[in-house]
Amino acid sequence: MYRFLWTRQWLILALICLVLIPTMVELGFWQLHRHEHKVAQNALISRNLEAKPVPVASLTSPGHVVPQSDYWRTVTATGTYDTAHEVVVRRRTSTDDRIGVHVLTPLDLKGGGTVLVNRGWVPAAASQRDFPDVPAAPRGEVTVTGRLKGDETTSASGIKDISGLPDRQVMLINSAQEAKRLSRPVLGGYIEQTAPEPAGDSPELIAGPDAGSIGPHMAYAVQWWLFAAGVPVGYVVLARREKRDRLNAAAEGSGGEDASGPKEPGQPEPARA
Repeated sequence: MYRFLWTRQWLILALICLVLIPTMVELGFWQLHRHEHKVAQNALISRNLEAKPVPVASLTSPGHVVPQSDYWRTVTATGTYDTAHEVVVRRRTSTDDRIGVHVLTPLDLKGGGTVLVNRGWVPAAASQRDFPDVPAAPRGEVTVTGRLKGDETTSASGIKDISGLPDRQVMLINSAQEAKRLSRPVLGGYIEQTAPEPAGDSPELIAGPDAGSIGPHMAYAVQWWLFAAGVPVGYVVLARREKRDRLNAAAEGSGGEDASGPKEPGQPEPARA
């Protein structure tokens, strides 16, 4: 009855189904893991943002790699800005998705050492080779509050070419890179400034991370698993339909012959009413 399942086309279809099912199941687990990562990251962000501010030097030091567990911790730093060595970070967006630059200014700490402060976003200059108009940093001793972030790297950012840039322009915020340029130790990571508010709202302070959205990953996981469950169901439906079509075709073929069987040559036609 189901001998057609052993034909070439049905064996190929069965093989495709056997490949699709585990692939879709695995894709579902991949989306589930992304969902779990997002939930854990949101919990970390919320916990660190709500933590009591601490001096930046208590969490990082020159050459230190800021761990993920310390990202977004609220830190404070007191010192004076070194505006002579201020740079801008190219290809950064504002809160309304305008392309511009971030202003990166070294802050010489009161107790010694230097930390990088991302003071916020400003529009880029008309020419990419020109240094943009950057509001002056406060003079004298200041206390900055912000979120601690880890150094940006080419591997994490996807940026490959960071050479050949105009003077005082960089592609990444990297403390080791800036330490070489400044010829002095720089604390690992950097501060994303949240206070004090700049005069005239420029540079535009960087918006905080979104700790409330978990994205569609869980819905995608369920969707992949439903697809995986639907593959064998679809195979059975197709097989039953094929069987029905074959039975109907066989019935139509046999119904074309007269029940009395074939007539002998020369035999008269039966009388009709």
